[in-house]
Amino acid sequence: MTTVRNPILPGCHPDPSICRVGDTYYLVTSTFEYLPGLPVFRSHDLATWEQVGHVVDRPGQLDYAGIASSGGLYAPTLRHHGGLFWLVCTLVDQDDDARGGNFLMTAEDAAGPWSDPVWLGVSGIDPSIFFDDDGRAWVHGTRLARDPEWFHQTEVWVRELDLERRTLVGPEHVVWTGALKGAVWAEGPHLYKVDGTYYLLAAEGGTEIHHAVSVARADVITGPYEGNKGNPVLTHRDLGRGADVVGVGHADLVRTPDGDWWAVLLGMRPYGGYHYNLGRETFLVPVSWEDGWPVFAPGTARVTPTVDVPTAGPPPAGGAGVGDASGVVPSGDLRWTAVRALPEDVAVRRDEGWVLPLRPATLADVDVPSFVGLRQQHRDVDVRAVLEAAPGPGQEVGLAVRQSEQHHVLLHVTGDQDGRSAGRRRAVAVRVAGSERTVLGEVPLQGDSDRVTLTVSARGQDYALGVQEEGRSPVLVATADGRWLDSVTTGGFLGLWIGVYATSGGRPSTSTATVVRVEYVPLD
Repeated sequence: MTTVRNPILPGCHPDPSICRVGDTYYLVTSTFEYLPGLPVFRSHDLATWEQVGHVVDRPGQLDYAGIASSGGLYAPTLRHHGGLFWLVCTLVDQDDDARGGNFLMTAEDAAGPWSDPVWLGVSGIDPSIFFDDDGRAWVHGTRLARDPEWFHQTEVWVRELDLERRTLVGPEHVVWTGALKGAVWAEGPHLYKVDGTYYLLAAEGGTEIHHAVSVARADVITGPYEGNKGNPVLTHRDLGRGADVVGVGHADLVRTPDGDWWAVLLGMRPYGGYHYNLGRETFLVPVSWEDGWPVFAPGTARVTPTVDVPTAGPPPAGGAGVGDASGVVPSGDLRWTAVRALPEDVAVRRDEGWVLPLRPATLADVDVPSFVGLRQQHRDVDVRAVLEAAPGPGQEVGLAVRQSEQHHVLLHVTGDQDGRSAGRRRAVAVRVAGSERTVLGEVPLQGDSDRVTLTVSARGQDYALGVQEEGRSPVLVATADGRWLDSVTTGGFLGLWIGVYATSGGRPSTSTATVVRVEYVPLD
């Protein structure tokens, strides 16, 4: 037995869904407006995970144009049946309810390539798919109740899927509206069949402090469903905002080849007060069965910082698990993402770095900026970017700590503000909060070389923004408070990304900037 760190997927990896094929486990999580979308992870022991691909990884699969932050891809479900991986998910455009919807994709290999989406023609979010042992398949999801008894009451529907035509058929059945009267957002539903009984797992209470896991069961898949008298069967809401892990919920079950049961679920780790800059992360808990019901985290009913996993082998040499890598992040690393576009559509891969065109779009625009970034996966981390750039007035090349287009912090190199001093450059730190753009600090660059190193050093909620010219000592440009950026303060569903960006400030440009390399070095 090996003691494994929780979360198993640190950083912004919400809404996990898991399945097993033989002795191998596969897992996907939500990605919202970032591309490539829906990362696919693989494990042989539930403890050590490696990323093997993405579901949405080529142009034309989905249209992200104009989708604002915290829109995009919500809550996928991954299953395997008949030699294929099946995935259902929702594309959400929060400004246009008629756009997007629930869709189905398939692949022979979880690493890809995945099919183009097949749209299911049903509203709501968080679809899931269940394959019964009689050969029939069922899609289920959640939406706002059509005849609600209270505000934000939701309902779970179930409908049969024709596997040949990939279309929903037959009548729709509303099977669940929440375990508790007055409970909001009964969502993230998953169906299972255990010893001839159907079980419905659902999240409840909203994906914040009141998040919870509830369960119901029925003799037939279309119900009626009987709720567990102990619902919610897992929650940290009673621990308050000072708990090490809060907001646990959105669980999915998996059974090992030896017959043991486990659940993956999301949760958040607050620090520096009730703030969780790393976003909603993926945790692992054991599950047992008593009196015909699943018991989550038996003996503690808590998601703990470590968990004993009997199937886990020794940690891989060199720390190869998700979140363990340290050092240079090559441009081919699967962790790189861009906003509303694939990284290769906004930048050119170059060995350990990138060539970034200075596009007119800024990070404040609901557009496609020249930005490629990495999830912040550690509270204490140094992210360093070695750049070669000679931006002119109004142009920026640098590092960004991104929450959304509304909220981010920039550390960039720019040309002289009024253009009177040709070749003069400055390192500038800026906070963007809605329509306000506040300069936190600036430092004139003294050398003639175009090469500089910019650094974001996070120590808890303190973000130090520094610059170093070749042959010179590093200089602190400014500090930023991470509490400005987390989703508790700003809203939305995302953790923080740190990455490199370039912009011509709204004007056409043929200029480029070279990112020689980017290093991600965690301290914890």
